[in-house]
Amino acid sequence: MAKGSLGVWRAAAVAVAAAGAVLVAGLVLGGAVTEKVIPGLGDAGAVTRWGLPASRTAMDLLSALTVGALLAAAALLPVEGAGRGPGRLSGDATGYLRAASWLAAAWAAAAAATLVLTVADVLGQPVGQVLTGSELSSYVGSLPQGTALMIVVLLAVVVALLARTTTTPAAAFGLLALAAVALLPAPLTGHSASAANHSTATTGVALHVAAVAPWVGGLAIVGVHAMLGRDRLGLMADRFSRMALWCYVTVGVSGLVNVIARLPDPVELVDTEYGRLALGKIAAFCALGWFGWWHRTRTLPAIEDRRPWAFARLASVEAAVMGGTMGLAVALARTAPPAPGEPETAVKALLGYDMPPQITPARLATLWQFDLFFAALVAVLGGLYLAGVVRLRRRGDSWPPLRTASWLLGLVTIVIVTQTGVAKYAPILFSVHMAQHMVLNMLVPIFLVLGAPVTLALRALKPARIRGDRGPREWLTTMLHSRYVAVLAHPGVATVIFVVSTFALYFTPLFEKAMRNHLGHIAMTVHFLLAGSLFFWVLLGVDPAPKRLPYPGRLLLLFVTMPFHAFFGIALMNMSQALARGWYTAVDPPWGTTVLKDQHTGGAIAWGFGEVPTFIVLLVLAVQWYMDDQRQARRLDRKADRAAATGHSEDDELAVYNARLAKLAERDRAAAEPADVPADVPAEVAAEPAESSEPGEPAGEQGSGATP
Repeated sequence: MAKGSLGVWRAAAVAVAAAGAVLVAGLVLGGAVTEKVIPGLGDAGAVTRWGLPASRTAMDLLSALTVGALLAAAALLPVEGAGRGPGRLSGDATGYLRAASWLAAAWAAAAAATLVLTVADVLGQPVGQVLTGSELSSYVGSLPQGTALMIVVLLAVVVALLARTTTTPAAAFGLLALAAVALLPAPLTGHSASAANHSTATTGVALHVAAVAPWVGGLAIVGVHAMLGRDRLGLMADRFSRMALWCYVTVGVSGLVNVIARLPDPVELVDTEYGRLALGKIAAFCALGWFGWWHRTRTLPAIEDRRPWAFARLASVEAAVMGGTMGLAVALARTAPPAPGEPETAVKALLGYDMPPQITPARLATLWQFDLFFAALVAVLGGLYLAGVVRLRRRGDSWPPLRTASWLLGLVTIVIVTQTGVAKYAPILFSVHMAQHMVLNMLVPIFLVLGAPVTLALRALKPARIRGDRGPREWLTTMLHSRYVAVLAHPGVATVIFVVSTFALYFTPLFEKAMRNHLGHIAMTVHFLLAGSLFFWVLLGVDPAPKRLPYPGRLLLLFVTMPFHAFFGIALMNMSQALARGWYTAVDPPWGTTVLKDQHTGGAIAWGFGEVPTFIVLLVLAVQWYMDDQRQARRLDRKADRAAATGHSEDDELAVYNARLAKLAERDRAAAEPADVPADVPAEVAAEPAESSEPGEPAGEQGSGATP
């Protein structure tokens, strides 16, 4: 075995050993494996008690390695030959794709083992009894944890199969996105779903897992690349280092949010087993921050000095610390957080907070409700946009202030409807929910589209350093020219998504399911925002799009589409049955009106709200149309001036058009003047019209009797 391969296996063994040792210590200290068995209650046995956290740790490590291998193939290694064609993966990238196939298969196997052990743990039955009986098939669909793990198994198998035949950068990027989706179901069905503020806890866990996997897996693959002595290590390590910084910040913020959601009292950090394990995880996080700083200041320059083993050695130690941290995280997930001091009401169990007081305009503005997802979304979108503007200004380029103001106004509007009392009352009052929906679907997208974020990105992002490679700018350009975007951005498709999805959501059971699940509620809200942004992108057309409608077509599309929202509102007002009755009955406020009457109020809001965006869009289209005509006129004037200066009148479109009009006028005058008549012909004969000729016979020879 080569020295490099031996080093890889040695580092992997150390990381696995560290993960196992910390896992065992955490399970013992946290009390997860030392719980007293109560006589009369089912006991899953020692195999499940120890096997479940072990399989969960294996699943987490293998998922991170799968994501890291796909990340290396899709983004960390440069694309070859993109300047002469669509581009292809390098040999090393293809090798990492094949490795991702094997890792994903092992990930699926670990998830399947976790599924079996989870069912045994929930039912309190030994593993053998679960496998031989019918409990496994019965409880997979009924248990949220079972359903989530089954989804993970299926997605991991798909990644394993497709990674064996994938050869293009776009396909590798798609597999990376699919693997990222497969990371989320399992952790989101743990303590986060039952925390006191489960909405914030759920979002925090999702962000935490989404940042940990590329960080841990990416470091492992870069370390393998260094130990095997392969090319492009400097570029690969530099790209990973920049990504790892953002992952570190995300992990720190989301981890802090998760700790606060489960341990609202800081004293519980030292008084409870859960808090002490959380402190250990915080210490490991700080240690990993030191490793990252050392990489950026010492080992990355060592790679430039052709000393890759300096990076490899430190990466091996860091990977061991990461493995131990992931083992500690699994032990923390198996440890029960401290119970709340006061009994939880039924409404708080559903909403994550107590029933607010009677709704008033002042409370809508002052009863703030923090939503981590939309707070993070607004912070990221605002930060990236302002960073792009600053880069243009430093480069000496200008950017219209009105576009910046429009973008920021859209983000502020998102904050108003997702962080204030509007967000607190929206889950319990359909009318407030409908107002939130209308703002996110029909008002916010107008401001965001007018901000021209795609144009700003294309101007601010730098081209890839390596010729033929794909950086963020190249990926954005490829996406804009892809067939998928061409289909989605077609005016007909965008209009159908904008209109039909509203009816399909509210008039089917999807609406109540989305209201009962925090992730479903986020998906519903994000869909409102994206569907509106897609439609107004096609309609207002500030950013480049695959197909641009002429301005009369845009006006026609606006007047055809907007009445459908009025029809939707009228349909709500005329319904005799309440939508999502089960949900709104469970959270019905004691100070509110009936569920059906509140729904009719929501229908009236949907009916009348369409006037506001219609007026704004009409005003914007009028200004855009006028400015477009002015640009066309200036362009023609400049072309005419150039033609006059060079003496090439044929290059002047206006001169050519005027000459053509002059020719037509001259021909009309010639046709209107009488023909010359001989003097000996009587005037009344000359005035008679000529007889019509037979087809194919000259008029002058008709009836003359002349022979050929």
